[in-house]
Amino acid sequence: MARERNKRSAHGDIAKFVFVMMAVGWYLVRYKYARRARREKVATSARGLRENTLLLISLTGLGIVPFIYIVTAIPHFASYAFRPAQAWLGVFLAVAALIMFRLTHRALGRNWSLSLDVRENHRLITDGIYRESRHPMYSAFWLWAVAQALLMPNLVAGFAGLIGFGTLFFGRVAREEQMMLETFGDEYREYMARTGRIIPRLF
Repeated sequence: MARERNKRSAHGDIAKFVFVMMAVGWYLVRYKYARRARREKVATSARGLRENTLLLISLTGLGIVPFIYIVTAIPHFASYAFRPAQAWLGVFLAVAALIMFRLTHRALGRNWSLSLDVRENHRLITDGIYRESRHPMYSAFWLWAVAQALLMPNLVAGFAGLIGFGTLFFGRVAREEQMMLETFGDEYREYMARTGRIIPRLF
């Protein structure tokens, strides 16, 4: 019995390590593009209290809450028995999320922005990973959030990502698409007609 508990504990530590590595990988992917984006002039922006609040809620759910759990195991009351098969699925989704992060950042290049910004000489990207989905970056974050729920055997820390990012997504995506319509007009309408928001042909 003790041996089995130790084995589950070791697997749980590995799952936590995978989550940390997912966060590190995300940072390494984003760092270069974030530096480059700061040098690009912004033509139109929706930054403000609402946008900053949504970003903070997402950061709390995807980063702050799970890292508190990793370091302290808090909140203890929400923990449940670790399931290796569940964690392995989480590992697969974590890898998929990082691949999507890399592809979306590479496709956007200088057009990437943390917030809702339209840059000078902004170009509408409709090829590569953007061919079938208008917001594959959001798809990557949904994968992150689901991977987090699977990797962490804690109802609060695990599901915080889905709640945090879900709040950002549903509070922002309509405004983002309106911004794109105002910027690109019929070109974006045609793009919307043949693509899904985050899942090709479905949603």
